[in-house]
Amino acid sequence: MRFLDERDVRSVFDIDTAIASQRAAFVSLARGEAWQPEKILGGHAGDPDTVFCYASRLDGTSGPVCKFGSINPGNAGTGRPTIHAVVAVLDPHTGVPLAFMDGTALTTLRTAAASALAVEALARKEAGRLLVLGSGVQGQAHVAALQRTRPYAWTGMWSPRPSSLHASVDRLRDRGFDVESVPSLKEAIATADVVVCATLATEPLFSARSLSPGTTVVTVGSFDRHRCEIGPDVLDASHRVVVDHEPTARQNCGPLLAASARAERAEPVVVELGHVLTGDAGGRDSDDDVVTYLSAGLGVQDAAAAWSVYQRAEAHGIGRGLGPTQPDPDPSPSSCSTRPFSGSH
Repeated sequence: MRFLDERDVRSVFDIDTAIASQRAAFVSLARGEAWQPEKILGGHAGDPDTVFCYASRLDGTSGPVCKFGSINPGNAGTGRPTIHAVVAVLDPHTGVPLAFMDGTALTTLRTAAASALAVEALARKEAGRLLVLGSGVQGQAHVAALQRTRPYAWTGMWSPRPSSLHASVDRLRDRGFDVESVPSLKEAIATADVVVCATLATEPLFSARSLSPGTTVVTVGSFDRHRCEIGPDVLDASHRVVVDHEPTARQNCGPLLAASARAERAEPVVVELGHVLTGDAGGRDSDDDVVTYLSAGLGVQDAAAAWSVYQRAEAHGIGRGLGPTQPDPDPSPSSCSTRPFSGSH
């Protein structure tokens, strides 16, 4: 079995590889090739922390993948990610464990890559102003991923915690990304073409009235019933609501559940991102449409990402291997290779 820590995962899972893996995940799901069961998500009453477990399989040629982890909002502002996880990969034919890897970096990168893919498919071509809400690990990853796939004339970042915001913006600038701190959320949203919500908010961050025509809204933090970065009014104002997986989104996404609970209105009509990517469903009909993408987070995303990481690690000798004749991991340099890899897939 191959063991891959965070550095190992990042060395083989660059943003281009991550985006390619997520395209494969959503297309496979749309074509009925993926196995995507319900996810386990929950926690103790009154406890803000959430435990999750995702199991899935991309297709018949790749192995089953399971991710287990925890979401701890209290980590925000401490320098620690709010999400930690581990991922196991099994052989597609024998079921033998092939890899055990860090799931925190994998989750961060595949989530941001999926958002970049959604923006590529849903935003109007002239969209040049990007606003990211949330200055944590996901917010930073989204700036990096979205700037990789589209040239933005302006990128802003907002957070309710000024100290975290300024530190994150400085960190991104040091990495070569063009981003500004946003003091006024209302003013920034009014002029944004793409608004990404990467927070753990339980109340809407803005109203539909704040959006200008043609805005694309992406939410990645509304993955649980009590998390609502946007309200039903944004869904009502959207010409199209796109989700990663309809059954999962309707069961877990807070904004959809809030909209469905209203007696006076019918449930919002949604389409899946995979069907937009395959051309079986439309994403945007005109430049004036408001389009919203809700990400619940799927096991098949992890399956595609983890299988890609495993294959690239195997090909380039990344990580620490534990063979059948080695009952205990050997920490010596001879058994461990963590050299960076930056080539294309």
